[in-house]
Parts: sequence; C-alpha cells; structure tokens
Amino acid sequence: MASVSAPAQTAPAPSAPLQRGIVKMVLSGCAIIVRGQPRGGPPPERQINLSNIRAGAMARRAAQGQPEPKDTPDEPWAFQAREFLRKKLIGKEVCFTVEIKTSLGREYGMVYLGRDTAGENIAESLVNEGLATVRREGIRGNNPEQARLCELEDQAKASKKGQWSEGGGTHTIRDMKYTIENPRNFVDSLHQKPINAIIEHVRDGSVVRALLLPDHYLVTVMLSGVKCPTFKREADGAETPEPFAAEAKFFTESQLLLKEGFARCVDWSMAVYTQGAEKLRAAERSAKERKVRIWKDYVAPTANLDQKDRQFVAKVMQVVNADAMVVKMNSGENKTIHLSSIRPPRIEGEEKNKDKDKRFRPLYDIPYMFEAREFLRKKLIGKKVNVTVDYIRAATGPGESTPAFAERTCATVTIGGINIAEALVSKGLATVIRYRQDDDQRSSHY
Repeated sequence: MASVSAPAQTAPAPSAPLQRGIVKMVLSGCAIIVRGQPRGGPPPERQINLSNIRAGAMARRAAQGQPEPKDTPDEPWAFQAREFLRKKLIGKEVCFTVEIKTSLGREYGMVYLGRDTAGENIAESLVNEGLATVRREGIRGNNPEQARLCELEDQAKASKKGQWSEGGGTHTIRDMKYTIENPRNFVDSLHQKPINAIIEHVRDGSVVRALLLPDHYLVTVMLSGVKCPTFKREADGAETPEPFAAEAKFFTESQLLLKEGFARCVDWSMAVYTQGAEKLRAAERSAKERKVRIWKDYVAPTANLDQKDRQFVAKVMQVVNADAMVVKMNSGENKTIHLSSIRPPRIEGEEKNKDKDKRFRPLYDIPYMFEAREFLRKKLIGKKVNVTVDYIRAATGPGESTPAFAERTCATVTIGGINIAEALVSKGLATVIRYRQDDDQRSSHY
C-alpha cells in the first residue's frame, strides 16, 4: 500500500462544497476510502487524499512475474501513521472538501471528523503527532491553513514527536511476511486460539486479506463453512461480478450474516468450523425460506408436499434394512421411509458377488449389516416416531455399476429426541453420503 504524495494546495475555495461519507478503508497516513449511503445496493466509493501533507509509503509486495522481483519495505513511521488514522476513522462519518482533482482523477482535499468543519482536522492531527510532514513548496503567507500546519510541524519537531524523534525510526519498519512455508504447521501452532488481525482488504463476501498481529503475516483468509458469489476475472483483466457479489462484499465490509442470503454453506470447509456449524445451517435455512438474494429462485425439495405429508407421527411396523423401515400412518396406510443422507453397511462389488455366489446373503454376509438392522429393530419396532420428510429421491434405472431404485421418500426420523440416522452413524453402523455442493436433496440435519 503506497502513500499518496499530496501537492501543496491553496485554501478551500468558498465554492468548494462540503461533502460527507463513511470511512471504509485507510490506505495510508494520507489517503482514505470514503463511501456514501447505500440506496438499493452498495454505495459509491471514492479515494480522498489529504492536501498539503505527506505520510510515509506503506510496504508493498513485489509484482509477480517481474524479473528479479523485490518487495518494498515500509518507510519509517508509515504503518504508525496508517494505524493512527485507521483507529480514528474506520466506520466513522467524516466531512470533506475536494480542492483539486488531477487529470488522472485523483482527488485532494481537507477532511474533518464529524458532520461539519468544526470537527477534528485530520491533517492537523497527523502533523501534530509527528506522523506526517508538511509540503511547503509554493506556500503563500496568506494561507492560514498552511500556516497552521507549519506551526504544528515546528512544534512536533521541537517536541521530537514521531518521525522527528531520535533514531531515524528504523524500529517502526515492519518485518512483513508474505508467504508461509508450511501452512499446516502454522495453523496447528495457533492451537485454534483467537489471533488479532487487521482486515486489509475484502476480496469478496467470504474471502479477506488479513494482517496477523503481532508478527505481520499477510494471509488470505476464507470464512469456514460458507461461500459467497465472487468476482470473475476476464482475460482482459476486467472483473465481472456474479449476482449479489458486490452486495455480499459490501455486507462483509460492514458485518457478515449468512441469514441475509449473501452466502451458502460449504460442506468441505464446514468440517473445520469450530464455532457451531448448526448456526450456519440454521441461518442458511432462514435465508432459503425467505427466498432472499441468492436464494430468490430457491425451491425446497418438499415444496410439492402438503404440510401433513412433510411432518407426521407414525408407528414402526417393520425394519426393512439398516436405513429403511415401514411405518403405519394415522390413516392406516403403510409407507416405506428411508433415512436421509446415510448409507448402510456395504461391500464393494456386491452385485458381482451375487452373480458368482447364489448363496450370498447381504444381511449376514455384509459386515455390520445385521448389527445395524438389529439396532433399529430393537429401538423402533412397535414404537411411534416423528417423521420429517427431507426430500423425495426420484426413481433411477440401472447403470453400469449401480442397481435400479424405485422412488424413495427420505426423511429424518426421531424418537424421544434421538435422531436415528445420527445414532447409526455415531455407532459406526452407517456412513454419511457426500453430495455435490449444489445438491440440496439431503437431510435437514446433514
């Protein structure tokens, strides 16, 4: 992040309008990103550079692909100046005047904390702390703003503040670390303990760049368990946002909530989420039910079922095998129910074995198949259970290596508060089916 050298400016012209915004990001000790108010989408943003002063340039990683790339370190006191502004301004309302706009579109102006110019003058605060120098080229004696900055700089020098202190400021230069040789060992060394970090950049709603403190590792962090719409980079370098990518990015810059429909749960990283995956699942279900944002066209797997057919109490009459049972409905009808998202014990090449050995008996010859069925039989036969239908699995024809299946009603079955599928899995009597990320036909307790 490089600082911006602000040329000396004249005092604000009377006609310069006073504008307001919220500080979203601090690039350096003399450059900030200000956003407007959101109206029907992410708000407009603009970079404002502080007039009449200069702060040190921030460290910058070498551009990849260049011959003999070399990282640029911090200039002395650059990070301290940036942090001074970040702690003072992030998320706060400021007002500003734009005095000059260059041919490249770069804007320079005066920035005040608060809604009017009676608030703290940010440039003056930086100079007063010895964190920025005054650009004195072309200063005219009749400019009270520049005269005030020069006076504050002289006082900072006399008091040996900041960059005017003895020693040259080499101790303020960070030892930046852009790569980690063994990421797995690095993560393990943290022992899943919270670590302080500064969010340097939000790439999209679920990916950020963070500066880990106090050792100054710059890392890319993905939020465990969720994935937001992204910005696709085209061949010409332009970025094309997927639907709601910009909104999700802005939302994360403010505060991430899965239930707002800006992200979807992701199974592969959900496994490492340590703060309660069910909270993420519940938030996603809420967004789906309300059909917000990325779920606006969502159709539930049981959308075509009446409520009485989605949830009901029934009596278990027969246990067919380790994941299926016959229940008797209140109407007197018998219905076969399969447990959602689990697979009973099996062996590879089962069908071939059947062809080769006509005496093959799955219930007794597949390890743990009999134990799994007995577990269900002893727990459920003759008992009333609560059934929540999760999805209807369509009938399938035989494939090269898979048998044909009739249509299946797949459900979550509980008795006395115990989820039967979970009980089977926890005892090693069933395995969990892995799905494609976009496959929504799964257990509501997946």
